[in-house]
Amino acid sequence: MKISRRDALKITGLSVVVAGMVPRMAFAARNALRSIRTGVQPGDKTRLVIETSTRPSYSLTYPEKQLVVDIANMSADSSVTPKLASGTLVSEISQVQSGDHLQIVAKLRKNIGQLQKSQIMLLEPNGDNDYRLVLDFTAASTSADKIASSVTSSGASSQKPAQNKNIIVIDPGHGGKDPGCIGRGGTKEKDIVLSVARRLKAGLDEAGFKTYMTRSGDKYLKLAERAEFAENRKGDLFISLHANANPSRSVKGFSIYTLSEKASDEEAKKLAESENAADKIGVDGFTEFERDIRAALSSLQQHAVAEMSEEYANGCARAFRSSKVEAQPGPSVRHAPFAVLRSTVPGALIELGHLSNASEEKLLKSPDHQNKLVAAIVRSIKNYNFDV
Repeated sequence: MKISRRDALKITGLSVVVAGMVPRMAFAARNALRSIRTGVQPGDKTRLVIETSTRPSYSLTYPEKQLVVDIANMSADSSVTPKLASGTLVSEISQVQSGDHLQIVAKLRKNIGQLQKSQIMLLEPNGDNDYRLVLDFTAASTSADKIASSVTSSGASSQKPAQNKNIIVIDPGHGGKDPGCIGRGGTKEKDIVLSVARRLKAGLDEAGFKTYMTRSGDKYLKLAERAEFAENRKGDLFISLHANANPSRSVKGFSIYTLSEKASDEEAKKLAESENAADKIGVDGFTEFERDIRAALSSLQQHAVAEMSEEYANGCARAFRSSKVEAQPGPSVRHAPFAVLRSTVPGALIELGHLSNASEEKLLKSPDHQNKLVAAIVRSIKNYNFDV
């Protein structure tokens, strides 16, 4: 029996991941490229198959006469030579390293439209094959298709409103007696993130998602309460909104964090320490299982949560960059032990910018900039693959 990542979150009916009982799998093992090949399918379709050692976290973009497949956590491999069949739209395939991402660039003889969900398959390992990302496409036939080719995709159409009512839990950080960081101009983090959260809820509601906010007013909530809130609403994605501060007032830009017991860098460690108080979340009935079963179930859940959270965070970072939102120097996606992210709901903590930077403090207060941030987050959620 094959278990999807989403199924792993529900196995045995556990409501939350136990914190501190077993080792935590922070994120998926590094992926490796196995093969690249093309073929011809009925209806003059070109098929591009990319085989990888583990499940790929990917996105698709469509520059002029190109299809670019961006795969996170992967390095280029010169030993993998693409096998190109005759009669396809693909004339050449190259590998381009971009930070921790590998971009597989297929040069095309004609433009193609944005791939729809029905044109994309992610196949599980079978026999001698590892994971295979299968993309079927034809030449664009209308101007509308060509316009759509400029839009980023992560395995689903970003133009279609969600039809399946995926549940998004929005968590405006801090609140009440906890103001969060305060800018030189007196701007409080709790007020900025609540304003952005309200706009985000409106945007997601309009896009067809079912949304909840952990707080809709100036209310103080413990970190464990926020995570429990997402669990109780059976959330499919948890977005915790924050604004940052740095001793160096010149530092600015967004950053995105996912859960890990080990921080990816010293700054991530300090930020996590300032944001949480090492809350632990209990699991009702968890101790009824044998110890080795508890360890296996918890590990399975944690791996699925970490993999899905990493996938969303990378997609969100791409959405911000494509919207020309300035990124903090260093990696856009980092990892740290945030208590608010300890649950079976995949999620990320988004630092929208730095209130300690005077120019960015002013920007974060601007309705236009807040709308820009919201539009990028909405796009990243539309592009996120909820079904795998």
